[in-house]
Amino acid sequence: MAAKLKKGDKVVVLVGKDRGKTGEIIRVLPREGKAIVEGLNIAIRHTRQSQTSQGGRIPKAMPIQLSNLAYLDSNGKPTRVGFRFENGTKVRYAKTTGETIDA
Repeated sequence: MAAKLKKGDKVVVLVGKDRGKTGEIIRVLPREGKAIVEGLNIAIRHTRQSQTSQGGRIPKAMPIQLSNLAYLDSNGKPTRVGFRFENGTKVRYAKTTGETIDA
């Protein structure tokens, strides 16, 4: 299935502890159906000190289920993403405004 959300998209979290917060997708994990959003779903990871790294408590962004994210349209509102053909190419579009996402 085609990816409705991609790296670099501005999204809003629909459910969970970060509900209502917005961020940009850093990485998409299609096999797991998850994405990592910058600054959201932060967990503290404890790492042991080594010769190369300091160690300690390091905040890390954890993956969020794609179904819990919604694309932010040009009006700043969450929207679903659809596909359509324009000039022979398949493009993504915001269902609320009808604007194409990919140029």
